[in-house]
Amino acid sequence: MLQVTYENFLDLKYFASSVFYPLEGFMNYEEYKKVIYEMQLLNGEIWTLPITLEVDDFKDIYVGQKQDLYYQDKFIGNIQIEDKFCVQDQDLYEIFQTKDEKHPGIIKEKKRSSLRVGGKIELKEEFYKDSLYKNILKDVFNVDIKTIVGFQTRNPIHRAHEHLQRIALEICDALFINPLTGWKKQGDFTEAAVMSAYKTMFDKFYPKDRVYIQGLQTAMRYAGPKEAIFHALLRRNMGCTHFIIGRDHAGVGDYYGIYEAQKLAKDLSMRYDLGIDFLLLKEPYYCSKCQKIVSEKNCAHYKEYRIAISGTQIRKDLSEGKIPSELMMRSEISASILALGRENIFID
Repeated sequence: MLQVTYENFLDLKYFASSVFYPLEGFMNYEEYKKVIYEMQLLNGEIWTLPITLEVDDFKDIYVGQKQDLYYQDKFIGNIQIEDKFCVQDQDLYEIFQTKDEKHPGIIKEKKRSSLRVGGKIELKEEFYKDSLYKNILKDVFNVDIKTIVGFQTRNPIHRAHEHLQRIALEICDALFINPLTGWKKQGDFTEAAVMSAYKTMFDKFYPKDRVYIQGLQTAMRYAGPKEAIFHALLRRNMGCTHFIIGRDHAGVGDYYGIYEAQKLAKDLSMRYDLGIDFLLLKEPYYCSKCQKIVSEKNCAHYKEYRIAISGTQIRKDLSEGKIPSELMMRSEISASILALGRENIFID
């Protein structure tokens, strides 16, 4: 039998709810390599990040056998083993498009076991009945909703994100805010901080019949453009027709160009039918001349009157117990976050 990690346990839920469609199990070596180096599954469909099952050792694991899967000593299903292989450093460099060992995604991956197995899975029936995400949007929105735009975030809502979301609501019938609530790096906002901010936004400012929020329990990879496409494919499988990609989607530090994810999305969507449309939106900022939130596409004052909506400054202010500038974050949002207490705002 194989004891699965918490992250792989969540992966199994996504298999059950078709969030990982068209995957039917953990990737074998051939598919793993094709995804990493060509961003495709063996069937030719676009997929940009590997989904693999890690094990502590290969003892008593043989290709062709069926192994039971357990989580916290509870039987959850089984896997028909097709392959066993080892993750190499070069694979990580290709996934994250850098050889910098300080990249948070590489650091995290190197803490995991490098030993992986692949194969199709069969799960207990309760997994399929109690899925967190199966038909989630069909159950939420009424029949008049034809287009749903997904928004990925790992942060509380600030003015720039609000601007993007309001644009999306002008284009689509409904907005699905799907914050990532799995593993994030130290210093990122907690799930409590993100959800508190959005609860305030929903209660005070957004139309309740056209906006919905639910967390996505998967790890943040910080893989930039490749992760942006991965995020879009998951939201497609959850029922979204559109997906927002803004500035430096899934980026960290200066590892990726600020619109590199948009470039990849545009390139792939021109060559393949991804089953989802992209809203590729420029970075919003406050223009002191226009006296409103704008972007370089609709404002002539980028160089002279631009006031950046800085996530770094927002973090700094909140960490010091201060209310950030109203230009960057609504005071009602800031207050709801600060009410949690410093120890509940940031990941240690």
